[in-house]
Amino acid sequence: MRDSLLCFALSALFLISLGCSPPSDGNGAKGGDPTKKKLRIGVIPKGLTHEFWKSVHYGAQQAADKYGAEIIWLGPQTENDLQSQIKIVQNFVNKEVDGICVAPLDSRGMVPCIKEAVAAKIPVVVYDSGLDDETIIVSYVATDNSNGGKMAGKEMARQLNGKGKVLLFRYKEGSESTHQREEGFLESLKEFPGIEVLSSNQYIGTMPKESHDKAQQLLQKYHNDVQGVFAVCEPNANGTFLALGDEKLHDQVVFMAFDPSEPLVKGLEAKKVEGIVLQDPVKMGYAAVETMVRHLRGEKVEKRISTGEYLATPENWNDEKMKVLLAPPTSKE
Repeated sequence: MRDSLLCFALSALFLISLGCSPPSDGNGAKGGDPTKKKLRIGVIPKGLTHEFWKSVHYGAQQAADKYGAEIIWLGPQTENDLQSQIKIVQNFVNKEVDGICVAPLDSRGMVPCIKEAVAAKIPVVVYDSGLDDETIIVSYVATDNSNGGKMAGKEMARQLNGKGKVLLFRYKEGSESTHQREEGFLESLKEFPGIEVLSSNQYIGTMPKESHDKAQQLLQKYHNDVQGVFAVCEPNANGTFLALGDEKLHDQVVFMAFDPSEPLVKGLEAKKVEGIVLQDPVKMGYAAVETMVRHLRGEKVEKRISTGEYLATPENWNDEKMKVLLAPPTSKE
């Protein structure tokens, strides 16, 4: 009888222990205390080829190392492959990562899959480029892109002494970050009635070769009139810089770029590039992962985190701060 009672008591204790196992904490840190377990965070850039994203990766890894987390870095090969980015989000949901940090390729097109992640109790931090619906995300970590565009416009106007004809080369429809730069640039030029915008509705592409070809066509069309050009991100600025050289327009045109690359920095030193608006991609990657970790640990985080914007010119490019931002460290992976 005593053996039977002992067996019954042990069975009861076992059943009670099953009923008390920790549920999901609602923040994506399933099955345990998020302050003690090693968190797995999926980090998704817009693409894998451009230097900017390699620096974001570096910053994300720095944060992961500090907080003892694991990041899984995975993105589309090119910045025009929305379906691949959607599939990567869905893949991370299936893997039951603890959180996702993503730079959306399309502010509207990425909303449904991010909603799916949130419905699966996987929180999302958006970085670099925003969403049409920000109510579903933990935080948005990014440059103030509108202000960056305004900085480019005001510097161009200054160098043109408030008079001239200019071109805006857009990037890609649906990209929230570059759209903000484009609109900020145009907004700033309203302060200068002596500046005429020759064209502001042309999207010249997401890769340097495509951007070069389209920029060259537009520069040939406006060759005798254009005095200023603004290209809004690394790939189309690289393509535009080459096209300006092909058309022998470096001495005629004030060229403003957004994001650095080795050719653009050399152009800045040679005064063939009059200005580069700079972000801090390392800080952006770091802040995105740090924000996710803090959220998963139950800490309060800001809904909007700005990572800063700066302007490098031929006059200040050699300053210590500018040198770091013009050639930020990159991931070796």
